[in-house]
Amino acid sequence: MIKNFTAEILSNEAVADKIYRLIVAAEELAEISRAGQFVQVKISDEFTLRRPLGIASAADGRVKIFYRTVGRGTENLSTKKVGESLSILGALGNGFTPREGKVLLVGGGMGLAPLLCAAEQFTADVLIGGRTNGEVNFWCEEFRKHVGEIFLTTDDGSVGTKGFVTDLMPKILSGDYCAVLTCGPEIMMRGVAKIAAENNLPCEVSFEKRMACGLGACLSCSIDTVDGRKKVCKDGPVFNADKVFGGVSHE
Repeated sequence: MIKNFTAEILSNEAVADKIYRLIVAAEELAEISRAGQFVQVKISDEFTLRRPLGIASAADGRVKIFYRTVGRGTENLSTKKVGESLSILGALGNGFTPREGKVLLVGGGMGLAPLLCAAEQFTADVLIGGRTNGEVNFWCEEFRKHVGEIFLTTDDGSVGTKGFVTDLMPKILSGDYCAVLTCGPEIMMRGVAKIAAENNLPCEVSFEKRMACGLGACLSCSIDTVDGRKKVCKDGPVFNADKVFGGVSHE
């Protein structure tokens, strides 16, 4: 059931260029949250629409969120201080399917946030992609205590393997994985889904879309699927890859 929580800010700090880590005290929200779900945060009365933000961690009575400052709303959020409160709707959307075996998480950019929550709740390794060492370094620190192995690719080769996650992924899949979970740029997820299908592995993709209501009342986040138009906020944000990109189904 969706609830509106008043959550106290425990931390709100920059971890990279224009990227912030927000931690709030929200015991009940943490208990009901599943990896892949998101929340709608009311920044202030100045902004009519809430901001949809992925849940990066839900443990020990705390919820962790990462966000990038891209406009007035997120810029305002970055000024919030420890001890202030936020109105948060959640947990929203459908999360990743629970798995018994080990999963491979594949992500890039802010798409790594929901995968961090998956690393917390599943047995997993992670493949992280970014442009430079500076872009992936803090993610490595976040994932390190939750996963078995961390694989890295960077566009400039400053750390890990030079190239894209899809360049390294086929070699990694020689391991014993039961599924692939991915989030990031759509072109990246298409490539990841294709490789997963070629290796006969189920793949779930988490979409990042602009949302107005975040509750399924509008059509601003609709996408095409093999079953017709679906709303990312209500039907997703997690979908079976074969439903949106084609491929194999293992449900």
